[in-house]
Amino acid sequence: MIRTNIITRVPAMELLRLTTRLTLFAGFLALTASLAGALLLTDALFRSRIDRAPFARFCFNGASRCLGFRVSAQGAFSPRPVLYVSNHISWSDIPVLGGMVPLRFLSKAEVGRWPVIGWLATQAGTLFIQRGSGMAGQTRREIADTLIRGQSVLVFPEGTTTAGVTVLPFHSRLLHAAADAGVDIQPVSIGYLRRGHPDHLAPFIGDDEFQHHLVRMLRQPAVEVGVIAHPVVSLRDGCEMSEITRELQKTVQEGLWQIQAGRLSNRETAGPTAVAGPEV
Repeated sequence: MIRTNIITRVPAMELLRLTTRLTLFAGFLALTASLAGALLLTDALFRSRIDRAPFARFCFNGASRCLGFRVSAQGAFSPRPVLYVSNHISWSDIPVLGGMVPLRFLSKAEVGRWPVIGWLATQAGTLFIQRGSGMAGQTRREIADTLIRGQSVLVFPEGTTTAGVTVLPFHSRLLHAAADAGVDIQPVSIGYLRRGHPDHLAPFIGDDEFQHHLVRMLRQPAVEVGVIAHPVVSLRDGCEMSEITRELQKTVQEGLWQIQAGRLSNRETAGPTAVAGPEV
């Protein structure tokens, strides 16, 4: 009898959890849409564009909370504009990281076509790229221009999402934007854990659809998200970007292993600035 009651309670608990989180998330999306609309109206009235960065950070952080993510962070994000590079596991990387530091994202063009989410991402200043379109050169220039204007940008150099257990080799082409703009690069690791193990629900891979993935995640207990901001890498003249890219990938991979091993503490450990040069 006890076993039967437990079995019948689990779906009800999942339904309650899903309903509560979806309600909060939908309500917050509506609030975010209203804020974005108000900013557009203000832009039109005063004929100047208001900086979206602080508003975007507030919205990303609120969305992350509504989705029930329990985030632990280690390290310090750069106070100066930098090019952030991170491993990529899910669409949820964006609200988690975007809620921690003001930045603009580089995202695949498909996200810009998602209902509501795509429009909000556009209003937040997201830069979109069509994979395989031969537009990497133009995107590199857009990233460099954004960095020169004093706004940090985050890119996912793997070029795709992964299952979250390892980090794929980084592509270096877009990372040249940091050298073009004369700014540093800061590697970031992100990982998802459930009951102390890499979470199999968080990865958004293959032909998965956003709405189905969202429901699967929200019906389960809160996922733990670990984030490590690694020391900033300063580029020297004449540095070999391909070698630096491999070192960045290695740093992010080691950070992911640290998160998976549960060796993450909530403290700032900025450490010394790493300097990348020809000798790397």
